[in-house]
Amino acid sequence: MPKLSYAEIARIEERRLARATAAVVACAEPIAGGWMAFDGEGSWGNFAAGLGLDGPVSSEELDRLVAFYTTRGAEPQIQVCPFAHESLVRGLAERGFVLREFENVLARESAPDEELRALTRGGPDGLEIVRVDPADDAQVRVFIEVSTSGFRPDGEPISPALFDITRRVVAHRGSDAYLALVDGEPAGGGCVEISGEGATLFGASVLPRFRERGIQQALIVRRLERVRERGCGLVCISASPGIPTERNAMRLGFSMAYSKGVFIQRSENPQRPT
Repeated sequence: MPKLSYAEIARIEERRLARATAAVVACAEPIAGGWMAFDGEGSWGNFAAGLGLDGPVSSEELDRLVAFYTTRGAEPQIQVCPFAHESLVRGLAERGFVLREFENVLARESAPDEELRALTRGGPDGLEIVRVDPADDAQVRVFIEVSTSGFRPDGEPISPALFDITRRVVAHRGSDAYLALVDGEPAGGGCVEISGEGATLFGASVLPRFRERGIQQALIVRRLERVRERGCGLVCISASPGIPTERNAMRLGFSMAYSKGVFIQRSENPQRPT
């Protein structure tokens, strides 16, 4: 487990998340120590994060958050860290926000002398993990198709919104994307984003026919190596509770740091407290 406290890990990761999301969406504004982001209908980038880590969140700020989304025809959504000031949760409740889901954040240290590849069986014969060149349009397209496969129903084509924001993530200067190939055939992919004190592994998927062969673990290890190359000490990974990503991360030295809630305000809910 990292030597930092859970609260310190949360502040590093939530601020990184807020800044990184703001950097790849169409529209973003700072608010209450975090950012609120919007990227158009159907994009995963329509949420706010990092609020309340520096102290109380005012009613005026929460009203501005609601207006930011409703004026754009979007459902207000916010990720709430357990170390945020209590005024944030209270203010959201007054405005009709409800809990939609939980997300676990796991963390580990990146030690300069650690033998990372000894942590995994290495994947199937013929496995190669290559860094994606953002200037190679064909390779970027393959990466996007593969790495987003786990975030959409089987057989469903990738939406323009998902394609566009993922392409921007690949091009972002703080991100590195990796494509897993088995005998030259695309099998999986994932990203790492490094910013200041913290890094995070995200956006990983393995195609169904290649699963349960150690490819996701190999992708985690390769991205951990990239974090070490960049000299970053803290690495996080977020996952819904109980999914394979969480289990694979724990096998590779990650531990639970904190859980956060994803809150939404449905259209029938009031926008202001009564």
